[in-house]
Amino acid sequence: MPGTDGQAPQGSAVTRFFDDLGPGLITGAADDDPSGISTYSVAGATFGYAPLWTALFAFPLMAAVQLMCARLGLVSGRGLAGVVRRYYPRWVLWCACGVLVVANVFNIGADLGGMAAATEMVTGVRAAVWTPVYAVLLVTVLVFSSYRLIARVFKWMTLVLFVYVIAAFLAHPDWSAVLRATFIPHIEWSRSFLAMFVGILGTTISPYLFFWQASQEVEVVESRGKHATTTRDRASDEELRAARVDVFTGMLFSGVVMYFIVLTSAATVHAHGSAQIATAQDAAEALRPVAGNAAYLLFTLGIIGTGMLAVPVLAGSAAYAISEAESWRGSLDDRPQMAPRFYLVVTLAMLVGLVLAAAGFDAVKMLFYAAVLNGVLAPPLIVLVTMLSSNREVMGARVNSPLLRWIGWFTATIMTVAAIGMLVTT
Repeated sequence: MPGTDGQAPQGSAVTRFFDDLGPGLITGAADDDPSGISTYSVAGATFGYAPLWTALFAFPLMAAVQLMCARLGLVSGRGLAGVVRRYYPRWVLWCACGVLVVANVFNIGADLGGMAAATEMVTGVRAAVWTPVYAVLLVTVLVFSSYRLIARVFKWMTLVLFVYVIAAFLAHPDWSAVLRATFIPHIEWSRSFLAMFVGILGTTISPYLFFWQASQEVEVVESRGKHATTTRDRASDEELRAARVDVFTGMLFSGVVMYFIVLTSAATVHAHGSAQIATAQDAAEALRPVAGNAAYLLFTLGIIGTGMLAVPVLAGSAAYAISEAESWRGSLDDRPQMAPRFYLVVTLAMLVGLVLAAAGFDAVKMLFYAAVLNGVLAPPLIVLVTMLSSNREVMGARVNSPLLRWIGWFTATIMTVAAIGMLVTT
């Protein structure tokens, strides 16, 4: 209620801010998945402070792409695959879905393997045992409970990632070098540097996040009693403002965590003479300044927490895309008997990921290459997102602003150039 002077009561702005947080925040938390943690750790260990500028560089790019996806879902009332199905030929639709499924299944395998390898460090039980345990646990919870339960429980474990912020300061980095690396871009025309750059962009601007963001916004729309049959301009200014706050907050969380993982790894692993991270133990060593012997435990909690959030998003976004492409009913809020084909896709994606994780690939390398694969496959989907959210037939009066459209095209271009450069130098 307004105060006697007609103004909103003190604290209402803060309350509204937290009320606005939803799909964007979960997307940001899922963005720092085991693949992301590994990629940032490898970047800092290999190149020291040099990659720090990529955090500032990537933030507006990933925020703009996710905001376009959120707006697309809110305004159209359809997920990304549903909009593509309506406005493009089926070959475009299935190419987009194919790119997503390939990237997601590989990412699921990498994340399951990373979670298992981290758990082996603190339990002594072989990772080969933990991989199927995590896969079965996640499928069971998704089928018999809901993703909301997973998010409610495990989102708190992702707060462990802020330990990297403390560790960065306790490692006593060279702050003048840190500032230079943050604001002065350093670029090398080499295979390893370009692979790192593609990996960082791929793990922050990932295909599965595009589909997930749009689909989750549709669920928000439908929870308010609005459906795809209503006018395309159903999204109010207030709803679009709330989505913008949500997306920017989630991406800022993701970007801050990214920055400090790179910084911590550079100030510890790289500064102490190691030029690479080959195992989960190597990655955990970055936390030793703040955690000592508990470094492995904190690292494991962070990996498990982010993995439990991200793996269902990976499997779920694949299921949303296939279901929307085929006009099946399907949502992680539905019970399996109401959406059997949706949950079949979730289960199959998890099983194929499990097979990849059990194939014996090195966990850290697989996590890093999952990020690189995302970086290679993301540009065509970014082009689709930019075109659809700039189309008046789709968005009505809610088309992208010129700035948002320009950032979308720039993001697709820079990721394509980086991927081509990586392939040329390989």
